[in-house]
Amino acid sequence: MADGGVSSYAYIDARVRAMYSTLLTPQFFDELYRAPDFFTLISQLEHTVYGPYLLRVDNKELTPRRAVYQMKSQMSEAYSLVIHNSPEYIHPLLAQFYRSFEVDNLKAVLRGIVSGSSWDRIRYVLFPMVSMKVFPAEAMLQEGNVPNAIAKLRGTPYFATLSHALERYTAEQSLFPLEVALDLNYWRELWNDINLLSKLDREHALRIVGSLLDINNLMWAIRYRVYHHLSEEELINYTLPFGYRVRDADIRAIAAGADILEIIARIYPSLSLEDSLLLEPRDWLPELETKLQRHVVRQCRREFVGYPFHIGIPLAYLALKKMEIQDLTVLAEAKASQVPVDRFRPLLLIGTAAS
Repeated sequence: MADGGVSSYAYIDARVRAMYSTLLTPQFFDELYRAPDFFTLISQLEHTVYGPYLLRVDNKELTPRRAVYQMKSQMSEAYSLVIHNSPEYIHPLLAQFYRSFEVDNLKAVLRGIVSGSSWDRIRYVLFPMVSMKVFPAEAMLQEGNVPNAIAKLRGTPYFATLSHALERYTAEQSLFPLEVALDLNYWRELWNDINLLSKLDREHALRIVGSLLDINNLMWAIRYRVYHHLSEEELINYTLPFGYRVRDADIRAIAAGADILEIIARIYPSLSLEDSLLLEPRDWLPELETKLQRHVVRQCRREFVGYPFHIGIPLAYLALKKMEIQDLTVLAEAKASQVPVDRFRPLLLIGTAAS
C-alpha cells in the first residue's frame, strides 16, 4: 500500500483548490434565492462554471429537469478530472465514490421499468456518467420487465447483488429489496476501500465518506422504524454494522425501540434538537437529515485548512460539489413552481442556510 505525501498530492491539491474556488459562494446563493423565476435563475447561473453547459440547450427546451441534467454534466466532468489526476492508489475509493451516481441510475431504470416509462421520459433523470458506464440503461428499460433487465447486467458489478435479491422481488413485487441490496453493497465496497488506505488518508476519508455513510445508515434505520415499521431483525438486516460515529450498537438500539432523539443527541451533541422533542418523528426527520448534511458541509470546508497533502481535499471538494447540485436542484424546481423562499430555504445546505 502506497503512502500519501507532498510528491503524490502536490498536483491534485493545486487542481482541486482551483476547482474549489469555482464553487458557488454563500453570497451568490443569496442572489439565487432572490431570483423571481426559473429563467432569471438560469440567467444568473450562466455566469458560473455551469454556463457553458446550460447554453448548450435552447431556452425553450430548458425545463428544471433538463437544466439540472446539464449542470450534472459539468459535475460529472469535474469528478472524472479529479479521479484521473489523483494518485493511483486512491483511484479505487474515488471511483467508488463517483459510482454512487451509477447506482442511482440503476435504481431509476428499474423504477422506469415498473412504471412503464419511456426512454425519453427518464433519460434526463439519469446522471450523465462521463466514464465508468457499465450497464446498458436504455436496453434494460426496453426489456419491459425487471428479471430480463437484470439479466442484461451479467458481467457487471451489479449482477450478483441484484440476482440474489430477485427472489424476494418476485415474491413481493416491490423494488425495495433490490434497491436496499444495491445501497448496502455500494457502501460495503466503499468502506472496504477506505480500510485499504494509509493511516493519514484513512483518517481524512472517514471524516468525509464515513460521515456520509453514518447519515445514510442512521436515516435508513429511523425511516425503517418510523415509516415502514420493520421488525427488529429486518431493520438490522437492512442496515450496515459499521460506521464512523454511528456504531452497530446505535443501529441495534434504534431497531429495539430506544429513544431516537437520545441516541442522536449522544452521537451529535452539537446538533440543536430541542425544538423536536415535542414533535412526532415524521415531523422532525426532514430537518434532522438537513442538519446532518450541513454538518458534513462544515466538515468538508475544514478539510481545506491545515496540512493539504491527503485524500480529504479531493473527497471534500467532490462531496461539496454534489451538495451544491442538490441545492441547485431544489432551487430550479422551486423557482419553476413559484415556491416562496421561506418554504424551500430550510431544505438548502449551502450558503447562509448552512451556517
